[in-house]
Amino acid sequence: MLLRAMRLSDLDNIMPLEHQLFSSPWSKDDYIYELSSNPYAKYYVLEDDKIVGYVGIWITYETAQITTIGIAKERQGEGLSKLLMNKVIEETKDCEAITLEVRVSNVKAIKLYESYGFKKEAIRKDYYLDNHEDAYLMMKERKI
Repeated sequence: MLLRAMRLSDLDNIMPLEHQLFSSPWSKDDYIYELSSNPYAKYYVLEDDKIVGYVGIWITYETAQITTIGIAKERQGEGLSKLLMNKVIEETKDCEAITLEVRVSNVKAIKLYESYGFKKEAIRKDYYLDNHEDAYLMMKERKI
């Protein structure tokens, strides 16, 4: 299993996963911007014989935000999301806080984040455009 920085050349493999995993998927142009123009963005892929997962983070000074995290459906339940979360924790070691939004219905993801010390801080009403589902704003605070 290889965990490495995402490259523009990965996007043809990322986009089918994005559409498989998310009902409001990001566009290829969104990822192109993130990888080539956003100075705060870090994106990583988890590769076996092919890309099986990915994660994105924005690091702005003392805070970080997880922008996306996903594992191919056929590989879920193998603990691969922990490899991505471990990378997030490592990359944000100098940050005082890490935040993310997650669908209130995504119980598996919420349990994963809670296992890393994230706490539900607020509810973002009608956060998701596809079905107007609420999101939890979750945060992990750290003493540096």
